[in-house]
Amino acid sequence: MEYYILLTITLLGVVIIYGIYLTITTVANKVFEKQQWDIRNKHTEITLPLRLQAYERMCLFLERISPNNLLLRLVPSAMNALELQQILLNDIREEYNHNVAQQMYISTNAWDHINNAMHEIVADINNASVDITPEAPASDLAKKIFSHVIQKEVQPASFALKILKEEIRTFFKTILNQFPGKLIISKYPDQKINQ
Repeated sequence: MEYYILLTITLLGVVIIYGIYLTITTVANKVFEKQQWDIRNKHTEITLPLRLQAYERMCLFLERISPNNLLLRLVPSAMNALELQQILLNDIREEYNHNVAQQMYISTNAWDHINNAMHEIVADINNASVDITPEAPASDLAKKIFSHVIQKEVQPASFALKILKEEIRTFFKTILNQFPGKLIISKYPDQKINQ
């Protein structure tokens, strides 16, 4: 009889200990999941504005170095073809150096397309300047650059811009899937992005 009582008490003790173990592990798992969620949320809170700013700046970079915009902005300041070539290449280099750190926040694929676009535009400028004498009017070089650009089926800056836009759309979908039902407030108070 004492054996059954001892066995019953032991079994009850094991069941109670197992129940406590399950309760503690369940609570610990919930706490761990909440911490993971908080960390992911904080990480997104910090990096989202930086990534968005990087994409904005790189879109602006591509717009500014597109031959059409470059020439409209810089031709009036050049006296001859050589000076225009130097001004264009210097402007592209300055824009690039100003934005080079943004590669930390965008994908390698997007950065490669941006680099390729920049190098193609520089090559177009240099190739066009080979056909023009250095003392020729700046407008002659501008026309030659336009003719090189028009011959291309795909404009390098436009193609890279398309890649950036696709990537940012994918990025937003990922963010919205990670945080379903959450409202993401932009740094601009009048703009809200909702799922």
